Order: sequence, then structure tokens, then C-alpha cells
Amino acid sequence: MLVTLNEILEIVREKNCAVGAFNTPTLECITAVLDAAEKLDVPVIISHAELHEEVAPLSVIGPVMVSAAKNAKIPVCVHLDHCETLSYMEQALKMGFTGVMYDGSMLPYEENVANTKKAVAMAIQYGANVEAEIGQLSSREGGERENKGGPVYTDPGLAAKFCQETGIDALAPSFGTAHGIYKSKPVLDLARVKLISEMTGLPLVMHGGSGVSDEDYRRAIKNGISKINYYSYMAQAGANAVKKLLENEDVIFFHDLALVAQRAMEDNARKAMQVFCI
Repeated sequence: MLVTLNEILEIVREKNCAVGAFNTPTLECITAVLDAAEKLDVPVIISHAELHEEVAPLSVIGPVMVSAAKNAKIPVCVHLDHCETLSYMEQALKMGFTGVMYDGSMLPYEENVANTKKAVAMAIQYGANVEAEIGQLSSREGGERENKGGPVYTDPGLAAKFCQETGIDALAPSFGTAHGIYKSKPVLDLARVKLISEMTGLPLVMHGGSGVSDEDYRRAIKNGISKINYYSYMAQAGANAVKKLLENEDVIFFHDLALVAQRAMEDNARKAMQVFCI
């Protein structure tokens, strides 16, 4: 069943756990994530990132995501991830997305605030909720816009000010995670997460959640993380399954590749969900 971002965050906060937010740029991803969540009977978020527009246009994949959420047996939020343009955000809201993440983290603080406030006002008109970001991660999914200097850690005082000024529903702080595949184990500033949680009172979001250790996931959740964005390692699991099939089979059709990738992604997503919310 389709629910809002706030509704799904309330569910996991009451259970002292976190909801997995999985980017789903293909039908195989959507099916893998929802099948895993239904088998575990846990809530889940399926997301579309603006940078995946070339992989799957919002106009095509968005309605599929909303329809799948409405027919799911567990609570599902359909979320727009890392949206940098308000016109693109409005497209998603008109389709029925129930959560949006406005990303003005690369902008000067005042401009980020101004645009985030517009995003909040827009989302309210559609009964949706807003996540926003302050601070920067060291890279983006897909390898775009890499910050060569590394992550810019979120200042707790500025985070509290940002939340108060914008009226957002969830905050994505920077505390040491990175988008994409980790080349070395990430070192997370989880004390910063706890302080930001205490100062803002809002659900916090871990971006770049793939590849974090189970122990760090659990510590992050304990310190205030309520939503964990997860994609890279799930997508990698699908690709690895395809590689293995190609190495061992002579005659293969595309649907065989899609199915083996879907099953591998479901298994990977299920394991992540078991850590986040079981």
C-alpha cells in the first residue's frame, strides 16, 4: 500500500529500526525490492534519482513505481531521490510520489534554504513530505559531481538552523559515508549523527548506505538514522550474477539475464532489510 514518507518513518521510529530506501531504475529492481520486503513483512521505500533519468525516464518508470506500491502487501513510499530542479520534483509529485528529496547541498547555504522552502511548499500541496541535505558526500551515484576534497561534514548547529528555517520532514547529514562502491572501509562519525538527531529532533537519513558494516548500520540507527539509502551494492550483485551466468551458459536470452539479476538483487536487498528492520 502506498504511504507517505512521514508515515513510513513513523512506523520504523516506533520500532526503533530504519527503513531501506532502494533506487529502482528498472522493473527488475522494483520487483526485487518489493518481493524482498513482502517476504520479510517490512516497510520499504522505492526511489528514483534524477541522475537515473537516462537509464529510465521519470515519465516511464514513475507511474510503474506508484502502481507497484499501491498493489504491494506492505507499506511502500515512492520517493524522488537527489532532485536538484523543482520542475522535475513537481513532475514526480503529480504522478503520486509521496516523498521527495530536494538536494541543494552544492549550493550556498541561503540558496539551499530558499529552494528547500519552495520544495516544502510544493510538496504540501500534494500531500507529500520532504527530505533535504546539508553537507556533501564525497561522490554521487553514477560517479557524477565527485567532491575531490572528500565529504563536507554537517555542522550540527547549522543543521538545526536549517531544519527550523525550512520545515523539512527528514534530514540527510554528511557524516562519512559516500555514494558508490567503497575502495576502503568508511569511517563514520556516529557521535555527530547522535548530536544532530538530538538538536533537530527529525528522522535522519544515511546516504551512500551500501557497503557499510552491519555493526555500523545498527549503531547509526541507534544514534538517529531512520532511513538508509541503498543501491550500489544491490546493483553490483545483479551484475555479478549476470557475469556468472554468461561464463557458464552457451545460449542465453536477455530475459534470462534479467531474471538472474533480479533474483540476486532480491537476495542482496533482503539481507540489507534484515539488518535495517528485523
